[in-house]
Amino acid sequence: MIELSPIMLAFIGTMGTFIATALGSAVVFLFRGDVKLDVRRTFLGFAAGIMIAASFWSLLLPAIDMAEAQGKICWIPAAGGFLIGGVFLFLLDKLLPHLHVDSKEPEGLHSTLKRTTLLVLAVTLHNIPEGLAVGLAFGMSGEGNPSMTLASAVVLAVGIGLQNFPEGAAISLPLKQEGLSRTKAFLYGAASGIVEPIAGVSGVLLAGSIVGIMPWMLAAAAGAMIYVVVEELIPEAHLGEHSHSGTAGVMLGFLVMMILDIALS
Repeated sequence: MIELSPIMLAFIGTMGTFIATALGSAVVFLFRGDVKLDVRRTFLGFAAGIMIAASFWSLLLPAIDMAEAQGKICWIPAAGGFLIGGVFLFLLDKLLPHLHVDSKEPEGLHSTLKRTTLLVLAVTLHNIPEGLAVGLAFGMSGEGNPSMTLASAVVLAVGIGLQNFPEGAAISLPLKQEGLSRTKAFLYGAASGIVEPIAGVSGVLLAGSIVGIMPWMLAAAAGAMIYVVVEELIPEAHLGEHSHSGTAGVMLGFLVMMILDIALS
């Protein structure tokens, strides 16, 4: 049996989530009209629910277990890393030029980039913590860390892949509405997920070079994911009003990820 290095495992795992984004982007070839608002709200809520559950069961709990195994005060890496991840995404949100689908004004530093490029950058911003989380999980399993088995890493990748599918559609369909051809909308949507393998492999390389940093990295990925959920996914799922479809999506996504993590890992 061929043994793969932690870096190669991280690359393979994050490539799987990237492919899920590309498959979701391919939905643009199937839809001729606009996607109904309730469908979009459900998709966004589902993605939010999965990310919330994954942040706790797949990232924070292993971070706490690792810190305890290393003889550290377990809540310090968990809380400190969580805060660092949130601040990191906050800074990226303020600095990286991007535009959300339902917004007229771009966020981040002033830029002359096209509207379509700014839309892609907004989704790319979401994918950074997701790639980091999956990459770290596979990297830990490859090192034989008892806090993260290969089954746990696969479950996390499946969960992120499930929510990447609607995210891919959520970027390619609006790009088509912006006037791009179906092919270009698909390619742009798929390209938004390429940051996941980059973030995943980079995280494993960084964690492997500094002893004891892995619990901080896992917690940072969780903090970054929760920032994305609270700052963007849940507000977009409700779009300024109470939305039963968006709420149901969050509940369903959380339930699916919780069951996957507990039952399979």
